[in-house]
Amino acid sequence: MSNKELGFETLQLHAGQEVDSVTNSRAVPIYQTTSYVFNNTEHAADLFALKEMGNIYTRMMNPTSDVLEKRIASLDGGVAALAVASGSSAITYAIMNIANAGDEIVAASTLYGGTFNLFAITLPKYGITTKFVNPDNLNEFEEAINDKTKAIYVETIGNPLVNIIDIEELAK
Repeated sequence: MSNKELGFETLQLHAGQEVDSVTNSRAVPIYQTTSYVFNNTEHAADLFALKEMGNIYTRMMNPTSDVLEKRIASLDGGVAALAVASGSSAITYAIMNIANAGDEIVAASTLYGGTFNLFAITLPKYGITTKFVNPDNLNEFEEAINDKTKAIYVETIGNPLVNIIDIEELAK
């Protein structure tokens, strides 16, 4: 299927998956498995060395999750996506991907409690510090940024205060 020819609404339903050639099923199958068979030891070695794409273990890749990831990437115009189990996992993956020991994050002080704890308690254990600023004063973000800053983190709609941050203005 060529995604270039399909509209957004069609991509929502069909991106990332082809009709099953054996059953003609349109629905994405649910693969309820944790493990996969290797064709031989060379095949297994190539998969684990990432020389070849394929299924090794469901926590790393699953055909059902793969369709979701391809669909999200297609809808966002991206080249790939990663599906994780929760929003907290997504935030952790994103921050740990760009920040290392000695780096800093600037974050709104009005965050969901679990996210606040990630930035205030967990990330410092990895040497990543967070400067919390008042989201009602965008100048505080600019003042907190330095050479060690790797990201600015805000919630589009704050939880629990339901505050809205002007992201377009913050980006300037």
